[in-house]
Amino acid sequence: MPEKNADHLDLPSRPRRNRRTAAIRGLVRETVLDPSHLIYPLFVQDGRSEPIDAMPGQVRWSLDDLCKEVERAYGLGINAVVLFPKVPGEKKTETGEHAFDPDGLAQRAIRAVKQSAPGICVITDVALDPYNCDGHDGIVSATGEVLNDETIGVLCRQAASHAEAGADIVAPSDMMDGRVGAIRSAMDSAGHTNTGIMSYTAKYASAFYGPFRGALDSAPRPSGAKPIPEDKSTYQMDPANAREALHELGLDVEEGADIVMVKPAGPYLDVIHRLRQATDLPIAAYQVSGEYVMIKSAAARGGLDEKALVLETLTGIRRAGADMVLTYFAPQIAEWLG
Repeated sequence: MPEKNADHLDLPSRPRRNRRTAAIRGLVRETVLDPSHLIYPLFVQDGRSEPIDAMPGQVRWSLDDLCKEVERAYGLGINAVVLFPKVPGEKKTETGEHAFDPDGLAQRAIRAVKQSAPGICVITDVALDPYNCDGHDGIVSATGEVLNDETIGVLCRQAASHAEAGADIVAPSDMMDGRVGAIRSAMDSAGHTNTGIMSYTAKYASAFYGPFRGALDSAPRPSGAKPIPEDKSTYQMDPANAREALHELGLDVEEGADIVMVKPAGPYLDVIHRLRQATDLPIAAYQVSGEYVMIKSAAARGGLDEKALVLETLTGIRRAGADMVLTYFAPQIAEWLG
C-alpha cells in the first residue's frame, strides 16, 4: 500500500474534479443557453429607421429594415421575434381602435415579416398602450379608472386581427382580469385555433420599463379632460408580491394560456422559480429595457465585461426556470455562442 501524502487531505468528495477542464465542465453543466431559447423584441414604425436614444444599440425599424433585421436574426439561429409598433400620435384614441385595424402598423409588420422569413415565429404584443392617447394598457374612464371588461372587448378584436395577419402567438401584456380566456374564445370563433397565447402572467408594476415606454411613446399622459392614473399599479402586479403570481398562473392555465411569462426577469428570479415548481407549461421571462440599459451603461463606463454580464444574467434567468427569454441582446448572444 503506498503511503498517503501528508500534504493531502483525506476527502471523500472533491467537487473541483468536475471543474478541472472545459470539457469536463461542459459534460456536467446543468443549464444550457442556446439561440433557440431567445426571443428578439423589435420596434417598428412607419417611415425611416432611427436609433432609440434611450436604448443604445436598439432601433425603431422601418418595415423594410425590420424584415432585413429579422432575416439576420433568423440566420443566427434566433427562431422567434416579438413586434412592438410605434403608432403615430394622430392615430391614438381613448379606445385604441387602430389596434385592430387590418391595415394597421402591427398587422402590416406581421405580414411583411412572415413573407420575408416564413419559418420564424412571430409573436405580437396585445395591449392598448401603444394605441391609447392616455398611455394606458386599457380604456380609461371619465373618472380615471382603467376599465377591465370594456378593454377586453378591444383586446379580443386586436388579437384576432393579429392572428388573421399571420401571427403565430399573441402575447397579452395588459394584465386585465379574464383576458386570456376571452382572447382564446375570440380567436377560436374566428377560426384561429392554431394561434397560441403567451400570457404576461406575472407582469409587475416595475420601474424598469422606462426606456421601453420612451421608445414607443407609451407612458401614461396627463389630460385636461379627465384624470389619468400616473402609473399602472391598479392592474400590474405589486413588486412586493410573489404568492399572487401563483394565483395569476392558475387563472391563465385554466383560461387556456399556452406559455406563461414573468416580467421583468432579473429582479424576479424567485417568481420564475415559483412558477416553474407549479406548472409544466413553458415559461418565458422578459429581460426588459431597464435591465438592458443598466448592463449597457455599466459596460460603457468600464470595469465590467458586457459579454460576460449578458451571458451570466441570461444563464441565471434560464437556471431559475425560464424555457425562453425575451432579450434585446439576442443577436449578440447568438453571435457569441457561435
